Amino acid sequence: MKKIFLLIFLSILLVSCGSSKKSTSSRTKIHKTSSKKTAAKSNKKASERTNKSSGSKTVSNIIKTAKTFEGTKYKFGGTTKKGMDCSGLVYVAYGKEDVNLPRVSRDMAKQGKAVSLKKVTKGDLLFFKTGKSKNRVNHVGIVTNVKKGEVFFIHASTTRGVINSSLNESYWRKTFVEARRII
Repeated sequence: MKKIFLLIFLSILLVSCGSSKKSTSSRTKIHKTSSKKTAAKSNKKASERTNKSSGSKTVSNIIKTAKTFEGTKYKFGGTTKKGMDCSGLVYVAYGKEDVNLPRVSRDMAKQGKAVSLKKVTKGDLLFFKTGKSKNRVNHVGIVTNVKKGEVFFIHASTTRGVINSSLNESYWRKTFVEARRII
């Protein structure tokens, strides 16, 4: 039993979810060629959207889209129901609401504004440093609910696919880096 646990733990450490697979979509190409000025405008638009009544509807739609992938198996670089990785899940869910984000979790961690864990709300992104790359962000999830201080998030686990987890789970609490608000 200890060997199985050790094997599972080691496999989690060795596999990270921060995809570096290049996407061929025009949205990614546009983002990669855009300047910091364009990114700042995009963040400003996202902030403005928060102030409008449509902000909560947008967040609800993002979460709803992410939940349609629950049970989808993990696939490095995946962005479909055939296979999904963590940054792919966020990229697709936000993209469906016309919110442009980078494709890779470590680049997503540079978007929006940092939020304290005590002020995190639905739709915020949670970033983690897992696996052998503990010196950089390589995992991301979307906050789906906050109940009595417990934060729940949807993400693509390398071993269990797209699932909901709690930040109270020791593994996620230990590897958590920061929360960021995009919308």
